[in-house]
This record gives sequence, structure tokens and C-alpha cells, in this order.
Amino acid sequence: MVTETTQERRADGAPGIPILLGGIVAIVLSGVLLSRGTDTSVLIGILLLVVTAIVLVGLTPVAPGQARVVQLLGRYTGSVRTAGLRWVNPFTTRRRVSTRIRNHQTEVTKVNDADGNPIEIAAVVVWQVSDTAKAVFEVDQFEQFVAIQAETAVRHIANSYPYDAHEAGQTSLRDSADEITQKLAEEIGARVSPAGVTIVEARLSHLAYAPEIAQAMLRRQQANAVVAARQRIVEGAVGMVDMALTKISEQAIVELDEERKAAMVSNLLVVLCADRDTQPVVNTGTLYH
Repeated sequence: MVTETTQERRADGAPGIPILLGGIVAIVLSGVLLSRGTDTSVLIGILLLVVTAIVLVGLTPVAPGQARVVQLLGRYTGSVRTAGLRWVNPFTTRRRVSTRIRNHQTEVTKVNDADGNPIEIAAVVVWQVSDTAKAVFEVDQFEQFVAIQAETAVRHIANSYPYDAHEAGQTSLRDSADEITQKLAEEIGARVSPAGVTIVEARLSHLAYAPEIAQAMLRRQQANAVVAARQRIVEGAVGMVDMALTKISEQAIVELDEERKAAMVSNLLVVLCADRDTQPVVNTGTLYH
């Protein structure tokens, strides 16, 4: 559980430009006092110079897309997110943390899918630090933490789903890209939330069967494609034969008994389902001679 002291909050401070200008004036004034040479003016000039130097140490430049995590004697006091020159307690330490959007490309990893087939998988994760206090204090090296958790989530997603869907409506890594992307982003987001990191997007960048089974799986995919194509062809051919018989019967083109209908169905199916061009044959006889 994240304690309250590690929740990001705004650090106490002030605009830095007025303090910088005041510091310059104080340095000039201390130089004038030192130039007078009297004991009192020299003492005052030295004290003014020392105080000015201490105050100016508190000036903290903050670039766009960055934040400063402020600590006083080891205690978190707040974060500075306002870009520009800011002033904070000069006795604090200020750690720079990038809040820009970053990309992380996971390594191509060999894992087993839900069917036990070895596959290669990798992902691109787009992330951003949303809570600088958690990023600094809750985990050690939050960049490495995000990388490790992303790798773990990718492996878990790969183990949870098959590479190819074996039935209609089944979620698979190859055919359900949008659903897999959403689940991957949600799982990585849940894993890195203790580090104050938000996942902007996560998407698979590489997905393939492992080389040792790639050829076998390619033949399997080709066989499935051929079967599906043949099934579609047969369904269309049966519909066309039914339409032909219906039209012949409705328009009374010719009277066909059951045997002639069977012969016609056979001939039409051969013509429509063949994967090669058929050769016309002129039949001068009859079905019974």
C-alpha cells in the first residue's frame, strides 16, 4: 500500500526570476560595502554576500516535460512541475524526473501459447510518469521496473491465448488484435501502477511461430485455408444447382425424372467445384442408351 508521504504533491516555492534579480542587486550592494573598507561595512558586505549565495542556491530551472522531486533531510516535501525558473528551500535536494511520454520495445521472446506451441512475441509499450513521488520512492529504478513488468505481462498474455483461433468467436493472438492490445495495456498498467506510471498504449510488434515449427504451422494454415475455400465453393455450387433445378421446373423447359436430376446435379457440381477448366463433351445418346 502506498503511504501518504509518497503521494505526489506540490512543493512549496516561489517564482525564481524576482529572487534572481534581488540576488544580483544584493551582490552589487555587497561589493559596494566591501569597497568602503571600514570594519562595519566589510562585515555587513560579507554577511550579505553569504546570505545571497545561500538564497541563490535555491533557484531551480525546470524544463518542459520534466519535474523536480524535492527532499529535505531525506523527507519528501513535494514536486515542482511548473516549467521555468523556480525557487525552493536552498537546503533541499532536487531530483530531476522526466514526465515525457516514452517508448519501450520488449525483446523478441520465445514462449508457449495456450496450446503449447512455441511462438515468438514482442510488444511496444508507450508510457509516462504520472506520479513522480511514487516513481522515485516506491520502486528502485522505475525505468527498469517498467521494462521488467512489460516483459512479464507480454509472456502472460502469450500463455493465455492460442496463436490461431480453432473455432468461430475464439480469441487468439493473431486474429483478435484489438482485444489482445486492450488486455495487454490493462495488465501492464496494473503491474506498473505502484511506480506512478500510466500506460498510454501497448501493442504487439512481433508475432510469429518459432522457427522449429514455422513450416509445419504454415502447412496447417494453408490446409485450413484450402478446406475453408472448398467449403465456400461447395456451398455456392449447391445453391446454384438448386436455383438451376428450380428455374427449369418453374419455366417447364424440360421434364426431368429423379435419375436425370441426379445426373444433372452430378455434372453441375463437377463443373462448379472443379479447380480446373472443364472440357465440354457432346452427348449424342440418352441416359438410358
